[in-house]
Amino acid sequence: MTLPNRKPRWAPCAAALLVLGTACDGGEDAPPGEACGEPLYSGDATDEAWRTFVDAQGRPTDSSMAVTLESPVQGQTYASDAAPPTWRWFSPLASRLPSHAPLTPVRPRETPRAMLAWLGNLLLPSAQAHLPPVTGDFYWVQVTVPGRRCPVELLTSDMAWQLDAATWDVLRAASGQDLRVQVTSAYLVQNRLREGPYRLEAPHTIRMETSR
Repeated sequence: MTLPNRKPRWAPCAAALLVLGTACDGGEDAPPGEACGEPLYSGDATDEAWRTFVDAQGRPTDSSMAVTLESPVQGQTYASDAAPPTWRWFSPLASRLPSHAPLTPVRPRETPRAMLAWLGNLLLPSAQAHLPPVTGDFYWVQVTVPGRRCPVELLTSDMAWQLDAATWDVLRAASGQDLRVQVTSAYLVQNRLREGPYRLEAPHTIRMETSR
């Protein structure tokens, strides 16, 4: 099967989101979800699509059509001075086009939400226009880091994650410890769950090693 060639569009506010995300550090193994705030986004992913994933967390675990995580491989180690890697996966959902799905692709957002507007809305909430509903295969990547209550997360419609410098710094700070990488996938039609969610039967464990 030939997989679609998708070019990632990374949100430029990733570093700021990770800094704000440290406010929920302090414990481990807390269930991910709205209590930890929104993930990073790329591709056609939206906050409405993410909430669909969050709402489906209570469903029974199903790995029958989970992604094949090409990298990182199970047990992979990274030197703390290495450049941020690109993680890749393959998915059976990538070729899905249900008969009830719209034939015209939903137009993705052109730019991410401005960080200043997001912060301003925390102080003075205001009505915001919703992004167009999305259809397609989406992937929620979660990295559990020891010492952090909330995982490092990305929601994307792409099948690759080029880790940004801010994310990589968070992972490198856990040098000498095991981190767990889990990927949840689902097919959405107009933001509604149509197939999935599917999860890796076991997350991949990776380790950051201090360079000598």
